[in-house]
Amino acid sequence: MKLSKNAIRILLFAGIALVCFNVIAFVIPLAKNGTFWVSYLFGMLAILLQLVVMKVAFKGAESVRSKFYGFPIARIGVIYGICQILLSFTAMALSPYVPFWIPIVVFILMLAFAAAGCIAADAVRETIEQQDKKLVKDVSMMRNLQSKTNLLVSQSDCGAELKTALAELGEEIKYSDPVSNPATESIEQELFFHIEELQKAVVDGDENSAIALCKKTNGILAERNRLCKLNKNTK
Repeated sequence: MKLSKNAIRILLFAGIALVCFNVIAFVIPLAKNGTFWVSYLFGMLAILLQLVVMKVAFKGAESVRSKFYGFPIARIGVIYGICQILLSFTAMALSPYVPFWIPIVVFILMLAFAAAGCIAADAVRETIEQQDKKLVKDVSMMRNLQSKTNLLVSQSDCGAELKTALAELGEEIKYSDPVSNPATESIEQELFFHIEELQKAVVDGDENSAIALCKKTNGILAERNRLCKLNKNTK
């Protein structure tokens, strides 16, 4: 399996951190008692957990926006890792004077708080991503209609009256509420049908029918705007 550049960077960072941690822990003449080994194990765990945290933070993160949502999780993991390593070294240095149960309790509580923070941040990210996906889906219909109308305005070779009608329709769609909702689904399907018919009339050169369809579509659009306002007022 080919690793991404970011994955390789994270692995290198973890490898360097592991080497440095072990060198400092074993080169400095520290008492190798229970407190030392507890501190050492939790320090190693904190470094290795960075790999897991980074994977969770940036899982499936292809866009800049999705990567941005992963930063709070990564930040919690990094803060935990730094604090744990510093406290591990402190406990190692004081190992002759500190009973091993004290660092165990402190380190377990730190790990629990960090895990809870990562879980909460991941839950918030999922909620935001779901809302973003829903918004994209909700605005897709009106964006599609706007695109079709703009294409007609830019490409049609027709009389001034029809060009004006198409331009006005494009402006009306542009400034309409882009978010769809269950109350507007049926009328949006009607809008889609009329714009399809409008495209056909323009292509066939039937300007009278096209102008009539522009007016009719504007009326349907006005009804949709009214439904959008009613839907917002009832929330």
